[in-house]
Amino acid sequence: MADIDPGLARPQDGAPPEAERAPAPSPTAPEAPDAGLSALREDVTALVEDARNYAEAEIAFQKTRAALAGKHGARALMLLVLALVLLNLALIALAVGAVIALAPLVTIWGAIAIVVGVLLLGVVLLVMAAARDGKMIGAMFGGGEGS
Repeated sequence: MADIDPGLARPQDGAPPEAERAPAPSPTAPEAPDAGLSALREDVTALVEDARNYAEAEIAFQKTRAALAGKHGARALMLLVLALVLLNLALIALAVGAVIALAPLVTIWGAIAIVVGVLLLGVVLLVMAAARDGKMIGAMFGGGEGS
């Protein structure tokens, strides 16, 4: 029997002896320029793909958020309109109650005149305040034509 280490393989017939084989490249050997460029291309491709995935996910998120905001915004608007209708009914009830309460003191026509006069005075004051705010906004965006 031949003395052969169990971990070493026998050289095949016709294979060059170990001394004549080409040495394996060392791990510190410089890479070929084409290999470095290829790795850079792969990194850039991966970066572009990640950016595309991020953009698609962000767009999907923003679409979902906009749909949810639209749904809740429509509901809030509907509730606000309902609240304004109820406020209008409450003001009508207040006006009718004021007319009924004033009728024994001053005739029914006097009570109606007092209630309508107070309501019209309130309307005039609110319109004047709104006009004043409108003029202020106009002055802010008016382009410096005077103040």
